[in-house]
Amino acid sequence: MINSFKNYLIEEEKTIYFTFGRMNPPTIGHEKLLNVLARKAGNNPYRVFLSQTQDSKKNPLGYAEKTKLARKMFPKHARSILMDKKVKTVFNAVQKLYNEGYKNVVMVVGSDRVREFDILLNKYNAKKGPHGIYNFSRINVVSAGERDPDSDSVDGMSASKMRKAAADKDFTAFSQGLPKTVSNSDAKSLYNKIRSAMGLEEQSEFKNHVQLEPVSDIREDYIQGNLYQVGDDVVIKETDEIVKIKRLGTNYVIVEKDGSMFRKWLESIEKLEERQDPDIKDRKGTQPAAYHKGLKKSTKISRDAHFKKHGKKRDDDPSAYKPAPGDAKSKTKPSKHTLKFKQMYGEQDALDLAKKRIDREKMADKKRHDRMMDRARLRDTRAKNRETS
Repeated sequence: MINSFKNYLIEEEKTIYFTFGRMNPPTIGHEKLLNVLARKAGNNPYRVFLSQTQDSKKNPLGYAEKTKLARKMFPKHARSILMDKKVKTVFNAVQKLYNEGYKNVVMVVGSDRVREFDILLNKYNAKKGPHGIYNFSRINVVSAGERDPDSDSVDGMSASKMRKAAADKDFTAFSQGLPKTVSNSDAKSLYNKIRSAMGLEEQSEFKNHVQLEPVSDIREDYIQGNLYQVGDDVVIKETDEIVKIKRLGTNYVIVEKDGSMFRKWLESIEKLEERQDPDIKDRKGTQPAAYHKGLKKSTKISRDAHFKKHGKKRDDDPSAYKPAPGDAKSKTKPSKHTLKFKQMYGEQDALDLAKKRIDREKMADKKRHDRMMDRARLRDTRAKNRETS
């Protein structure tokens, strides 16, 4: 009985995550896909399979060459990027994983291909075909959180956009789609390899010669999933409009306002809670506009000083939660539920409840302010490190 239960646990653990794509050529979009794949896999193993199709239009790089490139561009995923000439289709991939003894399989793909692969892989589960037969206990297909980086569309930073840039002799646009691990010389080499494979003359002079810059702190945080999430409210810097994020792209987000959706680059927006108050934005530290709305400049200065003074105190120190200048002016309209509560239980109980709610909100505000100060200090440290490096 004990041995059987042990075997059961081993069987339950045999879950593998994978993705299958062209990567012709590999781009920052693929880098984000692999980061999501690894994050979703957690402690489970994951595999990356590349297609073997080659032609001058959509697949200029050969199988061996692009596999080598992908391993070099994405070093932390290199061991999981497999090269197996027998794996030519997604069916060959799942067949290989099944033969390795895995009982559950999870495929991670762009959001626009989830339904397609979910239907396809489950349709042929336990059914013999040219690829052989696989019979998983569970097959799941999940979204990487954005569109497929191998899509034939040139929206965002897709492989198609990279090929078009190479064909148009636009090295600057081409280089912007490569990960920060790629040197300028390697970028030129790849650029010419693609041009040659597409039947175009290699380029020896680069009028728009640029040295690839490291990924900005903003994009670094974004790629790691630490900056924005679907559903976040953000501010468009140019217009001060507040919009909601509906989808995450490679270096942009799709936002919505009043039923209309449109794209915004990462540098053109900021989190609502991190928007700086224009009256005191030059003061040391962060000055979130949300903390100073509707107040005079003198009150804003006093309020900022209050947060700096009391933010250093311990969380268990009652004096850390004294009202800040301007708190007395903040008013909220009572909801219909609050009015009903007053009718049922009386004014005093409703006031006591409201005071407790305000105390909770103040504590939450203080913790949020502390987190924002920590992020600001981290950004300052990064900037100083860049200056001294």
